[in-house]
Amino acid sequence: MNHKYDFDVLVIGSGPGGYVAAIRASQLGLKTAVIEKDRPGGVCLNVGCIPSKALIHQAEVYRNSQALVDMGIKLDKAGFDYSKVFKKSRKAANTLVRGVEYLLKKNNIELIYGKGFIESPNQVLVGDDRRLTAKNIIIATGSRPREIPGFAIDEDTVLSSTGALMLEKLPKDIIILGAGAIGIEFAHILNAFGVEVHIVEMMDSILPFEDKEITTTLQKNLHKRGIKFYTSTKALSMDKIDNNRVVVTLEDSKGKKLQKEAEKVLVAVGRSPNTIGIGLENLGIETDRGFIPVRDYYQTKIQGVFAIGDVVNSPLLAHVASKEGEIAAEFIAGLNPEPKININAVPSAVYCEPQIASFGYTEEKAKAEDIDYKKAVFPYRGAGKSVAIEKSEGMVKILYDPSTGEILGAHIVGAEATELIHELLLAKWGELLVEDIATMIHAHPTLTEAVMEAARSAEGWAIHF
Repeated sequence: MNHKYDFDVLVIGSGPGGYVAAIRASQLGLKTAVIEKDRPGGVCLNVGCIPSKALIHQAEVYRNSQALVDMGIKLDKAGFDYSKVFKKSRKAANTLVRGVEYLLKKNNIELIYGKGFIESPNQVLVGDDRRLTAKNIIIATGSRPREIPGFAIDEDTVLSSTGALMLEKLPKDIIILGAGAIGIEFAHILNAFGVEVHIVEMMDSILPFEDKEITTTLQKNLHKRGIKFYTSTKALSMDKIDNNRVVVTLEDSKGKKLQKEAEKVLVAVGRSPNTIGIGLENLGIETDRGFIPVRDYYQTKIQGVFAIGDVVNSPLLAHVASKEGEIAAEFIAGLNPEPKININAVPSAVYCEPQIASFGYTEEKAKAEDIDYKKAVFPYRGAGKSVAIEKSEGMVKILYDPSTGEILGAHIVGAEATELIHELLLAKWGELLVEDIATMIHAHPTLTEAVMEAARSAEGWAIHF
């Protein structure tokens, strides 16, 4: 500890990036504090990943209740109360927030409530009058829902993801602007509970950064459930009408306009980094499209000032923020961590039904970069477990180097895809080849057999297809 400063490390923000960075720093013997203006856990735990997954779980229980009817059980859904679903999601969030508070305390990290404002490279003002000094500052202030002109978020008629999570009563119908992960997950939740859902996406496909063969499979499935899609379409304007409803004017790629009416609109067009009003101007740091430029270990251009998570230009994912926090903390402690995250080894997960998970190259990206690749695809229905549990829709897709067998990317759509992807990612991480997965014994019956069979397809000897 350098007694010139109050702390070795001062972290601004306690989301998945901030609290993980703080814990790792403390583990490495650094005196650490976290500044938090709201509740520990950030967006992810409070109004993001965790409560949304709780809602998804409840939605799937409700939707899959048809399986009980198929057994001859009579169900009466007349007493369904969505407010109880909402309360369960808040309970999950609150439990994990308390968990973060416990972890910070356990690791002797001081949790300081208030808004942090950087006055100089080693000093942060908290609130109006408390000044703290630190040898190192880690900026982990996260992001907020992005707005679009003409659709001002009021969390009543026009919702952000936060407003959608806080609904205690379901609307009759909703227009979702944006078919990224957030838009698709809310479409899945609301549709499962009987809300009429319309999704508008400017790009030509849903989940535009995922592999198109995979997203086409998902879109067909969601379309069968009654979700309406408007791709290559812009939302131009919105007008409020009687009975607390709105009309949204849309325009497709050919210039044709159409109007859709709904009770609510959800704006899910991405997130903006929280880099305004935190004192960057006092450091002489200029942002690039709102993001803070960083070097290999998430150092800014100012000695001792680091930035991680949604405020830097990397995938806006909780697990990315956490890893960046670990790298920054280890670098500050004098270790020699691996530099910046390899983007091709970052898993992506979308928790709809069926789920989507992926990492690395998509076919579209491989073609654009002129990468020599081959693909191997194995349908879920070829794995006995998927048929047994009535979840046979989906596929495992592996892109690999035809000359070496190196895994270039993997994409799964189907039940438990967000769990299954890690076998392929671990293989990639450990520099294993498709043949290594193909020859490894997998338990039967399991969904992971679809991963094995996809690898065998790459080798030309799939057994069950």
